[in-house]
Amino acid sequence: MTASISTSRNGATAAQEPCLRVIPLGGLHEIGKNTCVFEYGDDLMLVDAGLAFPSDGMHGVNVVLPDTSFLRQNQKRIRGMIVTHGHEDHIGGIAHHLKHFNIPVIYGPRLALSMLTGKMDEAGVSDRTTLQTVGPRDVVRVGQHFSVEFIRNTHSMADSFSLAITTPVGTIIFTGDFKFDHTPVDGEHFDLARLAHHGDNGVLCLFSDSTNAEVPGFCPPERSVFPNLDRHMAQAEGRVIVTTFASSIHRVSMILELALKNGRKVGLLGRSMLNVIAKARELGYMRAPDDLFVPIKQINDVPDRETLLLMTGSQGEPLAALSRISRGEHPQVKVKTTDTIIFSASPIPGNTISVVNTIDRLMMLGAKVVYGKGEGIHVSGHGFQEDQKLMLALTRPKFFVPVHGEHRMLVCHAKTGHSMGVPEDNTLIIENGDVVELTAESIRKGDPVKAGIELLDQSRNGIVDARVLKERQQLAEDGIVTILAAISTDGAMVAPPRVNLRGVVTTADARKMSLWTEREISWVLENRWKQLTRNTGGKAPEVDWMGVQREVEVGLGRRMRRELQVEPLILCLVQPAPGGTPVYKGRADAEPDDRPAPRGRGGRGGHGGGGHHGQGRRDRDRAPAPVKAVPAPAAAGQSAPAESTPASTAEKAVTTQAVASKAAVATKAVATKPEPDQEMPAGRTRRRRSAAA
Repeated sequence: MTASISTSRNGATAAQEPCLRVIPLGGLHEIGKNTCVFEYGDDLMLVDAGLAFPSDGMHGVNVVLPDTSFLRQNQKRIRGMIVTHGHEDHIGGIAHHLKHFNIPVIYGPRLALSMLTGKMDEAGVSDRTTLQTVGPRDVVRVGQHFSVEFIRNTHSMADSFSLAITTPVGTIIFTGDFKFDHTPVDGEHFDLARLAHHGDNGVLCLFSDSTNAEVPGFCPPERSVFPNLDRHMAQAEGRVIVTTFASSIHRVSMILELALKNGRKVGLLGRSMLNVIAKARELGYMRAPDDLFVPIKQINDVPDRETLLLMTGSQGEPLAALSRISRGEHPQVKVKTTDTIIFSASPIPGNTISVVNTIDRLMMLGAKVVYGKGEGIHVSGHGFQEDQKLMLALTRPKFFVPVHGEHRMLVCHAKTGHSMGVPEDNTLIIENGDVVELTAESIRKGDPVKAGIELLDQSRNGIVDARVLKERQQLAEDGIVTILAAISTDGAMVAPPRVNLRGVVTTADARKMSLWTEREISWVLENRWKQLTRNTGGKAPEVDWMGVQREVEVGLGRRMRRELQVEPLILCLVQPAPGGTPVYKGRADAEPDDRPAPRGRGGRGGHGGGGHHGQGRRDRDRAPAPVKAVPAPAAAGQSAPAESTPASTAEKAVTTQAVASKAAVATKAVATKPEPDQEMPAGRTRRRRSAAA
């Protein structure tokens, strides 16, 4: 590696010697999409590649992945990938990444790779890598500089591992997701001996899971939920409906065991639940007789007291089975008042509102819903503070980097490390994209790499970029305005624009919106047409129609923002017309333009940031079109015309009364006429007044 200047953790500046670079691309300051890169020399090794769930503002987004620009730029240096376990936040992004770059080999546990095989087949990328199954204490070589030992750990998913990575600068312990469960459901205990062995030989740096760093004590064992689930099933008068993470193999195994114990047949709902149980039974991680299961189409033939439905939807996902049932949209299952529904999972941060809404809907349908920490029906798969202390005590690292968690969790975990003897100068709190540079004697931050997110739509194929996401947010918040403008190649408006509003809350009526739109189109044609056209020597100039549309959109958007305090998505479509088409006069001049004067001439005006309008727009506004005068009838009591001469005072009084009566009738007639052009001529009114006189 080339020598460079870098600042170490203690502030010293020195020439950079060859070092190990550890680059997390996901999993920091967040929950999910755990992805980490190890780099030494020309070798790159990946550890996991997960996904995350979208937040409420990510409309139409199904999957959130880390930005893999760094990996795409360095794909020729990728030597392989290590998978710690099969949760979606660790393997969910692999199939998508393989569409963009090859990974020579992927090493991982049997269950995780079995689940990954199905994802790769579905995505059509099975030929982009080789899958290699490993077991406890197996050691694999990745590139020239990495040797990885798989150390069995305990987690909420079966077949989970921590890693001991041997590098030229020392041994790295990468815990993956873990807790210390001394009574594991599958009987596979945490290999504490191997952790202690590496701790005795010297661990350069520990990268440790921080998810529950704020929670004191030890994490309860998975088996602790068994008696509470058993109690709720035994007390249920009708059907039992249980929702949990499909990938929580231990939890699902216990639920199937309890169904058998309580004499209930099991119906499975949810694609992931069906796939995971099938894989786990095939590989021997889950044991249940075939006659325990009943096809969901036949589940209604089983008595309610003998039925258990196991399904997805514990996170309130809109398309998950339980969410559809709560909305009454599931074709086979409807909620009954005798149902007992058990949420054997806790909401992932960001999903709380959707979970609570699902619970509310189920309760409104009359079901008994069991949820919450107080019920003892869920335990975490991530260690608490005492678990984290035990990991630090066994490995005794020289340097410490908390990973996998939100920022407050990382900070809390760092404090736990300090209490266990790791000096503050030897601890780093990092973000996605930060580069941890390790030598045998130092730890420091290097220059960061590009990191961020990639958003996939429901198809998991199309990337939702920042522009598309912003447009979707505008649609959801302020609606959309569509404009159809007919403009000739001469630069003239040839028809009134058609304006359509959808989802826009506004006090402006249709006529005002039409006037505003005409005004913006006219301004663009008067002030920007020359910059948006190019004379190619033909009969008609070459027009940048996209530029015209953009100018109209920006101008109308600015006016709506100023006048109505709304920011809808504005979509202008231009229908070109041939030169010489008759010009539409427009109504825009009937209403003066009250926008401020431009700051300069000849620029983009209000549409480009320099000012609002050009000189042509101001001149046009100074001379509004004359308003047609409407003749008003004579008021009551008006004197008679000159040609009528009353004979006496009494006669004059009678005449005045008659004239007033006639004037009132004329006034009423004019007021009820639909159009001013059809008003009664003034001369006719005078003749009637003369006759009356």
